[in-house]
Amino acid sequence: MRAGDEATARRFARRAKAAGAVLAVGLVAAGCRRESATPALPPAEPSITAPAEPPPEPPTAGFTPPATRADLDRQVTWVDRPVRDALALAREQDAQEPATCSAAEALARPNDSPEANAHILAALMRPPVAGAPWSVDRVSRHLPADVESVNPLRAETAAEFDLLELTGLQLFGFDRSRAAFANADTVATWRTSADGLVDEVVLRDDLTWSDGRPVTARDVAFSWRLVTDQRVPARAFREGARRLRAVHAYDDRTVAFFHAEPLATNAWDIDFPVLPRHVYESSWERDPSLVSSPEHVAREARPVTGGPYEVASRTPGREIVLRRRAGWAVVRGRSVRSPAPFTEVRLVVHEDPATALEALEAGELDDAALAPEQWATATGTPSFTDRAFRLTTPDLRSLQIVWNLDTPLFADRRVRRAMGYAFDHGRLLDGLCQGLATPATGPFEPLPPEASRRAAEPPRQDLAKAEALLDEAGWIDHDGDGVRDREVDGRRVPCGFTLVCDHDPFRVAVAALARDSLARVGVTCTVQALDPRQVHERFRSRRFEACLTAWGAGVDPDAAASLWTASGPRNVSGYANPDVDRLAMEGRRERDRQRRAELYARIAEILAEDQPCTWLVWRSQPRGVSRRIAADLFGLRAGPHWSPGLSSIRRPVLD
Repeated sequence: MRAGDEATARRFARRAKAAGAVLAVGLVAAGCRRESATPALPPAEPSITAPAEPPPEPPTAGFTPPATRADLDRQVTWVDRPVRDALALAREQDAQEPATCSAAEALARPNDSPEANAHILAALMRPPVAGAPWSVDRVSRHLPADVESVNPLRAETAAEFDLLELTGLQLFGFDRSRAAFANADTVATWRTSADGLVDEVVLRDDLTWSDGRPVTARDVAFSWRLVTDQRVPARAFREGARRLRAVHAYDDRTVAFFHAEPLATNAWDIDFPVLPRHVYESSWERDPSLVSSPEHVAREARPVTGGPYEVASRTPGREIVLRRRAGWAVVRGRSVRSPAPFTEVRLVVHEDPATALEALEAGELDDAALAPEQWATATGTPSFTDRAFRLTTPDLRSLQIVWNLDTPLFADRRVRRAMGYAFDHGRLLDGLCQGLATPATGPFEPLPPEASRRAAEPPRQDLAKAEALLDEAGWIDHDGDGVRDREVDGRRVPCGFTLVCDHDPFRVAVAALARDSLARVGVTCTVQALDPRQVHERFRSRRFEACLTAWGAGVDPDAAASLWTASGPRNVSGYANPDVDRLAMEGRRERDRQRRAELYARIAEILAEDQPCTWLVWRSQPRGVSRRIAADLFGLRAGPHWSPGLSSIRRPVLD
């Protein structure tokens, strides 16, 4: 038999046997863990192509800010930066884009195509006329997973960022073109030094915390100190904040941010959550986790907030009830800013999409995330259409499988690339996602303004390439049992691993698709479906071999640096490549958007070759929305976190 025919016969035998053996592997019960006895393998084709440089000295070393504000003024030339009323800005932008149909017409038409969805969004998600009353006073929103903490510095998940937008003190925002501005609700003036090394913000004098104490510039400087302290779990914000040399409060209202370099990311580096100094100053060093000590546990139940809402009650695992904060709109008996649109917002946890849909149809929820299968099969029933309508909103998170490069199997780049070629991308897009997704080719979402002119090839299944790479890496089915193996230290080691995912039915289905796809090339994948909190903890502590998860793209492409640079605080894969580190630094320094785009396109190409994870899809979020609140949809934030936060626009970015 010729070598090619023998290989083909072996492949068919392996697939036939895998169909009866490997595909029978079911979900591992939650809490169980597969202990691998696989000895360490020699890491062929490692990801690190050259020794990574040691992390640079912190930019704070040896730096002292000017002693007074007058001293600072003498040293720099100031350039005024925009301070905008985000809601007024949204009205200005919408005035230039008239709706293509009325709200009534939008609600009457079927949402059966992307074009129909765009028309519906354009009609319904428009800002209210200034001074017009809201017709709905209370709303209930769906949280697919509970928050781990209500402390804004600990925010990492989508649910926690949603909560932060409602309760947090927002000093900055960004418009649809992703241009940054200071929030007129909280900031009086913002200016930047001509050399780009200093930003100065003067806070409004009518800001208070929910306990009645004034918000001051010293709160901002204190919060930066916590964000940059390695003991505090502020992973989502540390990467940018630690590029600052200092944050200094010159008085109760004036705070200056001193940058190490005039980077393109400076406007995002100064945008971190603000905590009340008077609440945490005496306690945080005793409990840097901010959630474990008795006093911090009490703050988890009733936090002190600086945004338009405060936490009225919290039942972990069930709901968070937010109440409109009187001290946000009225200070010292004077109306100072528009009140939040709703007196009460209930964030109700339903991890099971079926339960969430039932709650929507029963009138217990006003807005619920739908699974793709629900969109296709459950939104045409009378119980749904009588109470709700459906739409999709942008969800700039990519779904991917992250490989732990410290495990023996995935230390080899050829193995990781083989995983991507083996996966059935077409079945995911057209089947599981019901067409509500686009292929993901890397960590940077493909929308302006940082979209590269170089179009990346969408991922496709190629079993022959997957098998060739596994063969090259030494993983061959020597005994004909349908599972590849490799000899290590004198014994055969099977090619297999555990894939962790949360127990959401859609993600379980994607994980099962990965299992089935890999079985076709002789790799055993065991799916372990856990509670979302367990998955998050495994992920954060790197106690996984492979993990199915979703990550946000971020406002700026540099946000991905915390995931893929060697010193990134959220680099859970253990990936390191000095070329990526260098290009990421060049991207921060480059101010021209198109040239920046090409740098990030090159990073994406390197990541596609190294495959620290297999990128799958960018999803649109299907939603069911109660007809009761149709007139007030603009007030329910969803999709990208465009300003003005709670009242942000839910239309597709490219409309």
